[in-house]
Amino acid sequence: MAECLQGFERYSGESVRHYGLTHAQFDIIATLGNTPGMSYKELGERTLITKGTLTGVIERLEQKGIVRRERSSDDKRSFHVCLTEAGDAVFREVFPKVIAHGKQLFAGFSSAEFDEMDAVLRKLRERIGQAGRPSPLLSPTSHQQKEES
Repeated sequence: MAECLQGFERYSGESVRHYGLTHAQFDIIATLGNTPGMSYKELGERTLITKGTLTGVIERLEQKGIVRRERSSDDKRSFHVCLTEAGDAVFREVFPKVIAHGKQLFAGFSSAEFDEMDAVLRKLRERIGQAGRPSPLLSPTSHQQKEES
């Protein structure tokens, strides 16, 4: 799984770098595209970029004139991030080309194979989501007893 992810990121990264962007910058532009913008928190959740990395990437995109940060009217400690006109132009030019490049990897799969892969990955995502929860098979006392023996 990790090898597939790393390979896909290398493959898609080639296309992204061709347009002068890093993978994280493209991820933010792609996530903000066709939206009115979002908070740092929402952007972090949707991109899975860590908070520390997110701040630096957004600052660099702001320096390039691609995004704009505005203080939230609800919470003065947080920012709302959106694409500028130049950022929207980058999104409209680059996003379809990067997506088309990525689709080439899946061209050899039949619809049935793609559906099967999608189903298996959804199932894995659900299991991963549940992994942090206590197992219903082990009560806290039975788990504690195992540790003590």
